[in-house]
Amino acid sequence: MDFKQLQSFVTVVQEESFTQAAGKLFVSQSTVSTHIHQLESELNTKLILRTTKSLQTTPKGRELYEYALNILELKERMVQACSIESQRIIHLGASTIPSAYILPQLLADFGKLHPDIYFIIHQSDSQGIINGLKDGLFNLGFIGMSCEDSDFCCQPFCRDRMVVITPVNEHFLQYKQQKENVLPELLREPLILREKGSGSKKMADNFLAHSGISEDELQIIARVNDQETIKNLVASGMGISIISEKAAHNFLQEKRLLAFELPQAFSERSLYLIYRKNYLLPSYVKEFLGFISQSKL
Repeated sequence: MDFKQLQSFVTVVQEESFTQAAGKLFVSQSTVSTHIHQLESELNTKLILRTTKSLQTTPKGRELYEYALNILELKERMVQACSIESQRIIHLGASTIPSAYILPQLLADFGKLHPDIYFIIHQSDSQGIINGLKDGLFNLGFIGMSCEDSDFCCQPFCRDRMVVITPVNEHFLQYKQQKENVLPELLREPLILREKGSGSKKMADNFLAHSGISEDELQIIARVNDQETIKNLVASGMGISIISEKAAHNFLQEKRLLAFELPQAFSERSLYLIYRKNYLLPSYVKEFLGFISQSKL
């Protein structure tokens, strides 16, 4: 039994015709017939019943058809994997903070040392990246929260912290001058939060929970997926937010936002590198892993 025989069989079943199957496969009809006959002889069972007017697949034939589809799909995936290996492409999944504020410089530095390695990056929230890794879409993932799933290796690669950001105006500048804890007062302001599934949202939820504050007590005016949009909305005076300091860094430097620190226990967090334990990583992906471990992030 070989792939050509299985492909001929699958195509005959799908086309319901030896002639059309031969045309689709660009082989002669006798070749297709030979492949089917060889399969039936090896399996010692009839797979296809053919008359001058009709073609029917036997119960055993239907069973083989399902197996053959899976085998041919696995073969195609194997060929694609080998092709990707030769192209040296790394597929990355990254949540918002790593994708927008860490990976650009990291990949640029790595690219100088390895100009023959390329990256394809997909951005989603942390849970979306984990789901993508489960489905085999990425070689590696960068996320904003830890994953306890035993199928994954999840290790911290960078530190970050959460801050409350506000517009720059007299109202919030007065809070800056106060020495006592102003967070309870700030949290009475209109609040813009991240979407569910993000590591940033999880950190904000932890802080609020430990502060004894439920979302019902907050004046939530929007939930926004994009950090850049959140910064612009806050800078324009729409409300305040709780976001990553790395994301807010450029607006803080330009004095377009004010930042208020959260208690250390609820503000500092790790960003995580994650990949499947049971996947054989190509050598060039391992090179990239080694580069990350040596980088000062």
